[in-house]
Amino acid sequence: MTYTEALKSGVRLINQNWQIVLIQVIVVILSSLGFFVIVGIPFAIAFIIFGIDLTKFTEIRDILEILRTPSEIITKYIGLLLIVVVSLFIYLIMITILSIYAFAGSLGIICRSVVDKELRFRVQIFFDEAKKNFSRLLGFTLVMGLIMVVMAFFLGILAGGIGALVSIARSQDSILALFLATFFSLILALIVLTVVLIILSVTLYGIAPLLFKSMGPIKSVKESVRYLIRHPYAFWFYAALFGGYLFVSLTLILIKYPLTLLPIIGTILSFPLQLISYAFETYLGLVIIASILTFYYSTEIRKEDAIESVPDEEMAQEKESS
Repeated sequence: MTYTEALKSGVRLINQNWQIVLIQVIVVILSSLGFFVIVGIPFAIAFIIFGIDLTKFTEIRDILEILRTPSEIITKYIGLLLIVVVSLFIYLIMITILSIYAFAGSLGIICRSVVDKELRFRVQIFFDEAKKNFSRLLGFTLVMGLIMVVMAFFLGILAGGIGALVSIARSQDSILALFLATFFSLILALIVLTVVLIILSVTLYGIAPLLFKSMGPIKSVKESVRYLIRHPYAFWFYAALFGGYLFVSLTLILIKYPLTLLPIIGTILSFPLQLISYAFETYLGLVIIASILTFYYSTEIRKEDAIESVPDEEMAQEKESS
């Protein structure tokens, strides 16, 4: 399957099951409302209970004066701090569970549609797929999150070393020092971009064995790495899709930015425009996922099925000849 065919299949699949885009947008709206209800309201009530004077925070110099003695503030308002921390913790757990559950159902619909081209979205199928895939997707998310944290740690060490070299080079008043500073900065940016693309491609291609082959989280990561090694062009396919997504996102930002400069109309139009923009970006994200899963299925699953069917055909021919 070519890149164009995979992309067209991804677009067709999401258009065919457009309800999963709506579900993802609803999850974002619920997340925003949940933050207001779970964190915002308890925070406001705590302000009233503890009798905090908000006039102390009206000017920047007052805020800086308060921040000079953080231990005193924490001691004085320890109850308020505990309420905020607990509310935020509960909010993060609830939103994480809701987001992964909705994403698990959407991925299940996409995978079943990749196999069955005639499948259409149904609520019962969505909830069945969400229940079936939730635990494995949660484990996969935790594994990839841990990998990202470890890679960020090593990249931080590398960035610190290169930053020290750049600062030393810039302290030398010479053209060679300026060249070295620019060179090392570009090398760091290239390394970070490459690592990010590799991790994201392993994540997306790891979803395929997780759902198509019902593998565990760790096995799915290993299978994704092996697949990308066997099919390096799959990585470039994702890199092209990622670049296109970034281009569209930056274009939308440039379109929305002038509205923020308008005093009243900009404020009125910003929210619906932001919602439409997010819905479109969600649509593009799901198209990318559908294209990746379609590409994986055509290059891996179908090939395995074809290889397995060859011995059966040979046995049937031998029986006929005998």
